[in-house]
Amino acid sequence: MDHLLLFSFKSVMHSKSAFLLIVVAVSTTAMVHGHPAASTPAARFWEQALSGTPMPEVLADFVQKGIDLSPLVEQYSAQPSIGMCTLFNTICDARTVAETGIFFHEAELHPGSTMTLSFPAEAETAILPHDVAGKVPFENLSDVLSTFHISPGSAEAAQVEDTLRKCQQPPIAGEMKACTMSLESTVKAAMEMLGTTIQQGGGGGDVWAATSTLPRGGLLPRREYIVEEVTKLEGTGYVACHKVPFPYAVFHCHIAHTGYIGYKVTLHGRGDDEGPVVSLLAFCHFDTSRWNPAHPAFQILKTHPGAGTSVCHFMSYGNLAFVKKARTA
Repeated sequence: MDHLLLFSFKSVMHSKSAFLLIVVAVSTTAMVHGHPAASTPAARFWEQALSGTPMPEVLADFVQKGIDLSPLVEQYSAQPSIGMCTLFNTICDARTVAETGIFFHEAELHPGSTMTLSFPAEAETAILPHDVAGKVPFENLSDVLSTFHISPGSAEAAQVEDTLRKCQQPPIAGEMKACTMSLESTVKAAMEMLGTTIQQGGGGGDVWAATSTLPRGGLLPRREYIVEEVTKLEGTGYVACHKVPFPYAVFHCHIAHTGYIGYKVTLHGRGDDEGPVVSLLAFCHFDTSRWNPAHPAFQILKTHPGAGTSVCHFMSYGNLAFVKKARTA
């Protein structure tokens, strides 16, 4: 261990990438019980802030990947991100998105309804440790491309540029938003948007979190799925945090204070073998008047932006929803 630490101090003088790699390697010694990520600072923070909400396995996997590997030494490859296409200001290829079935009408949310779904695999991007995330570039495009050895003009560069642009755009009227680079900053941002904080001694008290339950990687084979159960997410506010394309995990979190409802939807594949069972988070938005008119949902659902125009969508792999509990009498 002494040799490893000495190497890290030498490396930081020559290469920021090498420094991050060694810091990550040293951190792995704490993982011993249950899921390897269970004793990480990110997991301890999650437990303190969201007591009563177990960390979803998909997040624990991403956290562990951030501990095990330095994203700075991995090759970043452009991959489709269906979750990104649900952001209010996004323009995605409507034909490609339509094939996934991620957008739908609220009338389809009832037991016995059939829906054709086909989610592509999502990038399993590492969630960096909080202290590491603060040391890597984010806001400046040229710095990001240089640090991650991404060629200008490539598909990867276009994805990075689009993510930075979306994060730097001001929120639409009535919306709050933030882009976050660690699990801790994501939880903090969501709780602040919901008007709550971590209490002394731990726990936000009135906020819980959830994700869609999908096969690892988020790949959902194309087939008909039958809706088994629809449960409303009871709460007074929701923050949706979408993973957006980047060399390491970046969450685009936003909240609209009125005009939407969250659901948990259980479906099973239709067929002789009954197919896979999935549990998906879904949101229905009832005021789309300030959305980008070129948003793919309008073409797919054959509608248009408006105060009375609804758009529903599923939350894809690795995305998060934070819910503020409704107060009981």
